[in-house]
Amino acid sequence: MGDEPAEAAEADPREDPRKVRSRARLLDAATALLAKGGTEAVTIDAVTRAARVARATLYRHFDSGTELVAAAFGRLIPPAATLPEGDDLRGQLIALLTDQAKLIEAAPMQLTALCWLGMGPGLDERAAEAGAGGADRPELRSLRSQIAERYRTPFDRIFAGEEARALLGETDYELALAQLLGPLVFTKLATLRPLGPEACARIVDDFLAARAAQG
Repeated sequence: MGDEPAEAAEADPREDPRKVRSRARLLDAATALLAKGGTEAVTIDAVTRAARVARATLYRHFDSGTELVAAAFGRLIPPAATLPEGDDLRGQLIALLTDQAKLIEAAPMQLTALCWLGMGPGLDERAAEAGAGGADRPELRSLRSQIAERYRTPFDRIFAGEEARALLGETDYELALAQLLGPLVFTKLATLRPLGPEACARIVDDFLAARAAQG
């Protein structure tokens, strides 16, 4: 994975092919364990055993098990959504929110990754042990950037448009993002019935109406 998703990264022709293969086997094993058993299943012993790679080799690729889990999460996080072309502000927001709702319901791995980054497993302690800059190891930076891109970038592109700026003005965009995505996340965490396109349209209409009233 490195500083970009494993699937997108092209192998450096100067890199030792054996190193490339061992890293790929480690990531394949870690990703399979994560998808099947969650973060607790991704142990150093389990990964090296499944990949048939020595522990010393694993530590040549990853500084810790935490970085390995981050790299595995990076393989499972869906790519950023593509915005519909030529649609108005309302249509773009409904399409994007509907897409987010489907992904959260069908493949909630990104929610798990968010919780893992926010609360587990001893990231602050590991950063302190690693010294200055330890909190921003490459694998953790890459995972954070993928999650930020998955959630924020499409909305940022919409809010940067002329129609959005004209309607929303100097709004708090972080609050706007929370107001739009909040119901989707709450519905999933509360194990309620998934929100479909009609519910997403209602969330967008309520949001736009409230913003217009404030203006």
